[in-house]
Amino acid sequence: MEKGKNNKPTVYSALEVANICGVVNQTAINWIRSNHLAAFKTPGGQFRVYPEDLVAFMESRGMRVPTEVLDCCENKVVVKPHTLLIVDDDKALNNVISQYLKKQDESIQVFQAYDGFEAGSQLVQRLPRCVILDLDLPGIDGLRLCNHLRQSDAFGHPAIIVITAMDDSENEKQCLDLGCRCFFRKPLNLPLLAENLARLFDES
Repeated sequence: MEKGKNNKPTVYSALEVANICGVVNQTAINWIRSNHLAAFKTPGGQFRVYPEDLVAFMESRGMRVPTEVLDCCENKVVVKPHTLLIVDDDKALNNVISQYLKKQDESIQVFQAYDGFEAGSQLVQRLPRCVILDLDLPGIDGLRLCNHLRQSDAFGHPAIIVITAMDDSENEKQCLDLGCRCFFRKPLNLPLLAENLARLFDES
């Protein structure tokens, strides 16, 4: 473990990552080699992981992040619990989802965006715990946006629920591989959507 001036770890070794995640050393190495966990190599060929990257990885897989790991992040982003951003250019459907979910749980604070630009602004300002994202936004590469949301510290690494009108199993696999938590095809099963959202909030 390498420490900075404040005596907090600046990077973790693969073994330290394994101990934090409750797995064996080889599992952590496999995560790194398969590009699931961001890391770099020392001149001696040893893997090192930044605290922010470890937090992003653990949150993407629903793992509880120890407080001591969160404290090591230089720029901690405070994510607001029970907050949701719905991103869909279909305003009617966007409103239906919002109204239905708020009826199911009055404690949820729902924000809405109807295009990629508005979504980016809301994500930075609101820092929602979960995002329901339409993969088919005009002029936006949905898969690239999913990856950006999962990788960038600026958004607080929200849990992502993808919705789409496309009937493409490859898209579903790609989204889940990128760390999206759920994938729904339209027309939406709203009760099942609400059930999965509640589960994600419970995990946070």
